[in-house]
Amino acid sequence: MHNEKESSYAMLGFSKSELLREGGANGAKERVEVGFWVKQCAQPQPMYPNQLRESSPSSPNYGCEKVSLDVYYESLCPDSVKFIVDNLIELFEGDLLPIVDLRFVPYGNARLDRNSSITCQHGPNECLLNTVEACAIHVWPDLTGATGHFPFIYCVGTLVYERKYTQWKTCFEKLGLNSKPISDCYSSGLGKELELQYAAETNNLQPPHKYVPWVVVDGQPLYEDYENFVSYICAAYKGSAVPTACRAKSFSGI
Repeated sequence: MHNEKESSYAMLGFSKSELLREGGANGAKERVEVGFWVKQCAQPQPMYPNQLRESSPSSPNYGCEKVSLDVYYESLCPDSVKFIVDNLIELFEGDLLPIVDLRFVPYGNARLDRNSSITCQHGPNECLLNTVEACAIHVWPDLTGATGHFPFIYCVGTLVYERKYTQWKTCFEKLGLNSKPISDCYSSGLGKELELQYAAETNNLQPPHKYVPWVVVDGQPLYEDYENFVSYICAAYKGSAVPTACRAKSFSGI
């Protein structure tokens, strides 16, 4: 019986052995067969974890009007991490992802000083991880796939959730990712430039953000109702092929 985190990891396309360094019976690797949808807009075909990681990042887009979902967060904020690990994973559990343009903005409630130095709400370690995740988004621009940034952000988030965030580098090995591009991004100063761009974007939000996570659907902030983001996505979607997840939602309160 898999626990919730193992099941969520499986939804992202990784086996128990790859993530936890544990094998199945007699050391054999286990693979959890959980359905997944590729990023396309018309008649999506179900994919399974091994296919997801190996799929081409250029999956066809059939021209549907995607709904933008912007997540303004900070890497060590408990509420931000909870949203990413426990709530946002819902996007990946059915046929909703193809209609969503998901963006992460790792800055949050940090403060930008006059000399362009950044002070983070949860200290220097948060600034480090914010920058690392900004680099991941830049280096691996695809959301999912063999080099997608969401599995990395999710992996780091689970470690933060478990108060093991100092072990964040283990996510490279767990996910089979090359750490050098991230290290180069961070040490070259590019990561700092990316964070300054995220600072400008966050600080110029209208209306201004009040807390994190600050979740925005098609330009409209969800305020404290951010955990109900799926209903807002479904209400905003104008395409003809309605995802199954949207058929089960009620939008009367939106």
